[in-house]
Amino acid sequence: MKVTVLGSGSKGNALVVECEEDRILVDAGFPARTLVARLRAARIAPESISALILTHEHTDHVAGARVAAKRFGWTVYATAGTIEEVPRLKEVSPIPITPRESLALDTMRVSCLRIPHDGLDPVALTIESRATGARLGVAYDIGHVTPSLEQSLRDLDALVLESNHDVDMLRYGPYPPSLKRRIAGGRGHLSNEAAARLAAAIAHRGLRHVVLAHLSEQNNAPEVARRTVGVALRRTPYDGTLTVASQDGVVRFGVTRSPRVEQIDLF
Repeated sequence: MKVTVLGSGSKGNALVVECEEDRILVDAGFPARTLVARLRAARIAPESISALILTHEHTDHVAGARVAAKRFGWTVYATAGTIEEVPRLKEVSPIPITPRESLALDTMRVSCLRIPHDGLDPVALTIESRATGARLGVAYDIGHVTPSLEQSLRDLDALVLESNHDVDMLRYGPYPPSLKRRIAGGRGHLSNEAAARLAAAIAHRGLRHVVLAHLSEQNNAPEVARRTVGVALRRTPYDGTLTVASQDGVVRFGVTRSPRVEQIDLF
């Protein structure tokens, strides 16, 4: 499995997951022209993408979805709530997905889980290679971590995780009080501190990559997010990479299934 994060932040989010010759796009949060330019800059032909999966309806996740899907013939998958909130998606006949069943693609199996965010029906995703069993988690736009989310992100080989804001930078930053409350609320965005707790809770030796995503340009800084999550991970068995995705840069990494060691208590 190969993963290419085309950019992540409040101005747009999109990433490509590739297994064998099959490619899917998770979110299309840039205008179609920008999205296509980013794909081609990453040496990914837009025509090679077979499916687009949308996590929720906010503009920074769906801005280019309809136009690009129509142009390149991508099959679009989204929850019923997301489809309802983006009426123009109906032009590309989106297929509803539900947490009750996994989506079986040619080379990948995709599962989704409802998450607390101020969209109508937002989801986090886990994507598994059907050939190797390698598992990737994609979890951003999360107001708070639920037990079911933490459980679903265990036993991953790689994780793309929201680390949106530093609590103090948000508290003393320039945003109006109403926006600060929305971001910090239970259906807003995940702080560095909350991301660190989640990453530490699910960390294990088989987890090889953690990519911090959806950083706020006003209320966060890459070095702050990396330091906060890194300190938490150093207290765990994790010894993989820790990368910060940027709004305008590309992050690319491979995902392989690491051998798991099972421990059995005899007494």
